[in-house]
Amino acid sequence: MSEQRKENKMGVMPVKQLIISMSLPMMVSMLVQALYNVVDSIFVAKISENALTAVTLAFPMQNLMIALASGTGVGINSLLSRSLGEKKYDRSDAAANTGILLTIMNFVVFLIIGIFGSRAFIASQTSDTAIIEDGAAYLGIVATLSLGLFCQVTFERLLQSTGRTVYSMISQLTGAVINIIFDPIMIFGLLGCPKLGVAGAAYATVLGQSIAAVVGLILNIKYNHDIKIRLSNIFKPKAEIIGQIYMVGVPSILMMSIGSIMTYLMNQILIAFSTTAAAVFGVYFKLQSFFFMPIFGMNNGVIPVLAYNYGARNKKRIDDSLKFAFALAITIMLVGTIVFELIPGALLKMFDASDDMLAIGIPALRIIAVHFPVAAASIVMGSIFQAFAKSIYSLFVSIGRQLVVLIPVAYLLSLTGNLNAVWLAFPISEVVSFILSLVFFKIVYSSTVKKM
Repeated sequence: MSEQRKENKMGVMPVKQLIISMSLPMMVSMLVQALYNVVDSIFVAKISENALTAVTLAFPMQNLMIALASGTGVGINSLLSRSLGEKKYDRSDAAANTGILLTIMNFVVFLIIGIFGSRAFIASQTSDTAIIEDGAAYLGIVATLSLGLFCQVTFERLLQSTGRTVYSMISQLTGAVINIIFDPIMIFGLLGCPKLGVAGAAYATVLGQSIAAVVGLILNIKYNHDIKIRLSNIFKPKAEIIGQIYMVGVPSILMMSIGSIMTYLMNQILIAFSTTAAAVFGVYFKLQSFFFMPIFGMNNGVIPVLAYNYGARNKKRIDDSLKFAFALAITIMLVGTIVFELIPGALLKMFDASDDMLAIGIPALRIIAVHFPVAAASIVMGSIFQAFAKSIYSLFVSIGRQLVVLIPVAYLLSLTGNLNAVWLAFPISEVVSFILSLVFFKIVYSSTVKKM
């Protein structure tokens, strides 16, 4: 019966139309996600600069949660899409059901961290009592109530894996819109809600994630006919399926976790100059997401296309997909560079930037934004590593960029006492990342696609 399933659109639809149809919904939802990130910080900044710094210091642990959720999702996505391309439907169903169990287990890890480790984590970065209080409150809430985050990511990945990116967009948009609506209500105590300050931003985040998770689950059950979710199968995991998921997922988790280590260490370097410098770094991360998030959204649309056609042994569709992805990603990032170069002051003023923050932030944004187009090319090259279960190369690239180059170079430049010099570490590390990505891309392409 399962052998009679129709050929998935990833194997038959014209490539450009396919990538646009799969990527556009995710790019839109990622843009809304980026908007949420910015709006969230804008509201927090209206409390105080210390509150903005507190949320910035909580970000590395938040990023670690996202890394575990997304990395597991990448593993599920890769195995599920390849299995569909190979017409192994029992295997694709097992990937979906086992992935849901892994999602629950991931939540338990951060439930424990949220209860016992939030204050210690913030206190390890600053001695300012007010920042510690706000940071611990924010992090404690988003970690202990993170089941919504983990489930949201997994359910959206299941929809993406089978090409149903419009439904994935609906889930993500729902979460982001709920978050944006409830941010000011909970932070400032509007419409009869108590004034919760920084904690209100955390509760709004959790509420949005939880509602998005419910929406994602309903959409999978009702519309995702390529997979069969069964409660009995969720709690009957297969070790071999877990191994296949994490063969791809662990390098992705480690790769994204390196971002948490990088932001933690960069906070240490910058806060030695001033808490304002750390706040500027946090604002930069929010602003750059307007351009990076759509690229990641596009990548999420490209990966299952590459994986499916790798399983189907269709070289031409893989080549066409890569060419189109490169062109689209670099164009988007060129726009990002132009915006950061032309109006950095206007971007910073959205966060109630003080004169001190403007003095630090304007040159920071202009220096860092130079590397955006190069980063776009590296991101697209990384898609082939994930799609073809070669995520170890993405891990090497990420280690090279963020730990081997960025942090040591930033630290050495900080010794000059010139804060502007520290920002140069970003374009320097991205050039190294591009070179590594190109070398690994040629290796993977030659050993897989060329031989088809």
